[in-house]
Amino acid sequence: MKLRFFLISGICIGIAVKLFVIDIVKVAGTSMEPAIKDNSIICINKLAYGIPKPLGSSLLFQWKEPALGDIIVYMYKGKPVIKRCAACAGEVLEFSSDSEYSLSVGEKTYPLTEKQYQRIKFDTVVPEKTVLALGDNSFYSVDSRDYGFIPTENVLGKVIGR
Repeated sequence: MKLRFFLISGICIGIAVKLFVIDIVKVAGTSMEPAIKDNSIICINKLAYGIPKPLGSSLLFQWKEPALGDIIVYMYKGKPVIKRCAACAGEVLEFSSDSEYSLSVGEKTYPLTEKQYQRIKFDTVVPEKTVLALGDNSFYSVDSRDYGFIPTENVLGKVIGR
């Protein structure tokens, strides 16, 4: 009887930890190289920004927003996505279309395709309660340049181990 209780308790605690606290996942894709390589195993702190909804794509309660440079996890088209927070709410975005299309945030410049440039060129400031999430491997990353800003309530965690 005690063994069954401990077994059931252990399973329940394990499920709660995976749903709300820490998750370990395998990365598929090269969009975050060189920081995170394809097929790497990473650890995600799900409590970094708030309490996630179980099996959901947003937070139940948020106590912090991502900071510049954080590697964050959010859902896009039903799949978890790992990108770097390249700009936070209120940060100025500068665009160039001189010789090549580009986006500058602070001291960093990111390449844009013409389609990306046309889509976001009117966004001169990151809106409140959102972040600009970009992959480190700019040429191979599908990110905020393609689908827009990420609401901070949809950021489900922060990568803490690679």
